[in-house]
Amino acid sequence: MSGAVEPPAGNAASSAGSVVKGLIKLARPHQWAKSAFVYIGPLYHLTQESDRPWWPMIWAATLAAATFALASSGCYVFNDLADAEADRTHPRKCRRPIASGLIAPGLARVYGVALLIAAAVPLFLLDRAVAPWVAVAAGAHVANVLLYSVWIKHRPIADVISLSMGFVLRVIGGCAAVAIVPTTWLLNVTFFLSMFLAFGKRLGERRSMGSAEAATGARKVQARYSDDLLRMVVVVTAVATLLGYAGYVQTRDGSYQIVLDSGPLAGFGFNLLWVTMLPATYGLLRAMLLLEQGKFDDPTELAAKDRAFQLAAALFAGLTLALTVFMPDAG
Repeated sequence: MSGAVEPPAGNAASSAGSVVKGLIKLARPHQWAKSAFVYIGPLYHLTQESDRPWWPMIWAATLAAATFALASSGCYVFNDLADAEADRTHPRKCRRPIASGLIAPGLARVYGVALLIAAAVPLFLLDRAVAPWVAVAAGAHVANVLLYSVWIKHRPIADVISLSMGFVLRVIGGCAAVAIVPTTWLLNVTFFLSMFLAFGKRLGERRSMGSAEAATGARKVQARYSDDLLRMVVVVTAVATLLGYAGYVQTRDGSYQIVLDSGPLAGFGFNLLWVTMLPATYGLLRAMLLLEQGKFDDPTELAAKDRAFQLAAALFAGLTLALTVFMPDAG
């Protein structure tokens, strides 16, 4: 009889459970929140065209969001494979499944391919007229992310533009799913807001890790940036985002007004949609403050944990919904 000791069955089950949890974590389901950008075009369209049934549009947008979420998860797997060595030097990223050694590279590759294949499934449930266009947008997103992982992430400025295009493509995919054309205002705001988030993440990394040198160890492109440049572009993209949204609000002037019919202020009207500028401005400036202080190194984490930012986002969404859905156009 051999003297080898068999590991307890419970340990094997525990190990299998850890791998399953690692695979779930590797897909980064918390990042699926980014697919909310898919809904922006359809939702704003619904607020301006009430005659169109809302449920088919929301269902189509949800299918497109599922495609982008699964495709993004597949891309994250290959990104983590490429970044494993650098991630091991990062105080937070070192706990990622591949960097920590929980998930073997071979298993990760198979998993990444499976996620990309699964991303195509929701497309078969879309209307045949729009499915190819959503597929093109999702395919462009995958190509953009994979190209980012192998090359663009090392190129300053281009790295952030690439990341921002991921959000723009989500918006385009959402509009394609419901057969509407995205407005220039929508694309501009999405593009500059995404750039703000990406540059903010780079600035936040420097603050949370204590120095530019430490941040460079985790993200090589950090060596090509300076603190002053990152501060400047964070401010510039935040201002561009707010001005872009302000331009949209201006185009809706006259649509959401209460106009007095009598008295000394007869004919006076106020664009109530303007009040959404207040939480939008507060939310962006709040994010800048916390990233500069190093309390967060990722705007996604900030949005998930900071109560004041969450309140601003909820107020913005609530006001927009109330004014565009429940208040009839007066224009």
